[in-house]
Amino acid sequence: MIYVDEPRWPAHGRLWSHLISDTSYAELHVFAEMIGAPRRGFDRDHYDIPAGRFTLAVLLGARVVPGREIARLLRASGLRRPKHLSPGRPARG
Repeated sequence: MIYVDEPRWPAHGRLWSHLISDTSYAELHVFAEMIGAPRRGFDRDHYDIPAGRFTLAVLLGARVVPGREIARLLRASGLRRPKHLSPGRPARG
C-alpha cells in the first residue's frame, strides 16, 4: 500500500508531503514515477513530493494518513531508514 500525508511541510517556497510504501521501495519508486516525482525526491525511505502532486497521488490510490503515521508505518513494515543509520554517516554510540 502507498501512503501520503497532507502537504504541510514548508521548504523552498512550497508545501510538501511524504510518500511511502509499507511493502517495498520498488513499489514506492514505481508509484512515484507514475505521479511524475523525480528520483531526486527520494530521501532514504520516502519521497518528498510537492503539494501539486498530492491530488494525483490520492487519485491513483495513495491512502492519506496523518503525518505522525508515516514513521510508524515505515517502522512497522521494516522499511524505516533513520538518518543516523544512513550510508556515509558514522554510527553513533
